[in-house]
Amino acid sequence: MLEYKIAVIGLGYVGLPLAVEFAQKYPTIGFDISQSRVNEINSGFDQNHDVDDNYLKKIIQRLNFFSTTDINDILKCNIYIITVPTPIDKFKRPDLSHLIHASEMVGKILKKGDIVIYESTVYPGATEEDCVPILEKSSGLKYNHEFYCGYSPERMNPGDKEHSLNKIIKVTSGSNPQIAKIVDDLYKSIIIAGTHLAPSIKIAEAAKVIENAQRDINIAFINELAIIFNKLNIDTNAVLAAAKTKWNFLPFKPGLVGGHCIGVDPYYLSHKAQEVGYIPEIILAGRKLNDNMGIYIANQVIKLIIKKGIKVAGSRILILGITFKENCSDIRNSKVVDIKNELQEFGCNVDIYDPLANNDEVKSEFSFELLPLINSQIINSYNAIVIAVAHNEFSTLELKTSKNIVFDIRNIGFSSDVYLRS
Repeated sequence: MLEYKIAVIGLGYVGLPLAVEFAQKYPTIGFDISQSRVNEINSGFDQNHDVDDNYLKKIIQRLNFFSTTDINDILKCNIYIITVPTPIDKFKRPDLSHLIHASEMVGKILKKGDIVIYESTVYPGATEEDCVPILEKSSGLKYNHEFYCGYSPERMNPGDKEHSLNKIIKVTSGSNPQIAKIVDDLYKSIIIAGTHLAPSIKIAEAAKVIENAQRDINIAFINELAIIFNKLNIDTNAVLAAAKTKWNFLPFKPGLVGGHCIGVDPYYLSHKAQEVGYIPEIILAGRKLNDNMGIYIANQVIKLIIKKGIKVAGSRILILGITFKENCSDIRNSKVVDIKNELQEFGCNVDIYDPLANNDEVKSEFSFELLPLINSQIINSYNAIVIAVAHNEFSTLELKTSKNIVFDIRNIGFSSDVYLRS
């Protein structure tokens, strides 16, 4: 292959930063099925704030980088990198519909010698067992003879400006040793931190899902400790501060586990495990505990409302934050919604404010709207305030903790006699 011509399929939190990075080295085109997303990127705006708008404009102007919804614009590419979402359905089963659609589309334009690289999180075996047959059928070409595949799992951390794309070691793999070297060299050319070439695609897939499954299990353990210590009237934060003085103690914190990775990837691994006849009890137990934390928190808030002598039905509760983590706009798999829904089951009137979340996305995904703005007078008019996300902006709020119930899930520093000991 004399010259790489790259198409990045899917321009979300993973795809756009990747496309911009590759565009500085190779002719690169971004592709997405959303015309509005393509329009905003081509105008030099990223609503996810993963790529600085001024920087994006410079890349577009200097390198002639552009995005498109027209498949004809990527016909001449020879490397297709697929970065579409792989969520779970309402039954918590892997949903590969986006991946299947992208594979069908790329298969229709696949040429001899082309390489398709997947970055989307999947269970071990999905690339070669689920995607490759689709590529073969759509293209009429034979795998590892006329076209090739690679897998390099994304490791993006939305909102994290320190651990940006090129500063995180990239796992790579290919469908044969020669292709694996090409894929590894390709990523090595843009990743400052370097790469790790895995022995096979399946190993690279497995590495991705266990990264997040491990974090999920560790957080579940700390969440369970927080529940136990709360019953014992012990400050979990103080316990963790003491425990982490040991050199090999892992400093995890309790809280809500949402987002597109930690709250989803374990289900991909457990699905594959059960497919081969093994019930992954630890993984599923961790998932169950973390999935129920929103309900647990809501019930703790209700207990505090009752203790305060406030009538539960009709009480006004403000939740600060709906994104799955602090200082980012990503609302995918937000567990804050679980708190809201449970509180409403008790008859509470619940509002949510988040300065970083997109209200249109929230309305589309969850069927309610965010408060447009707040001030100290508005905040302190509520019976209870739940600080669900540790956005930097929230730490400067003036809360009358002597008057209100303040349930500080993230323990961002409000002195109150009522907060999750976390």
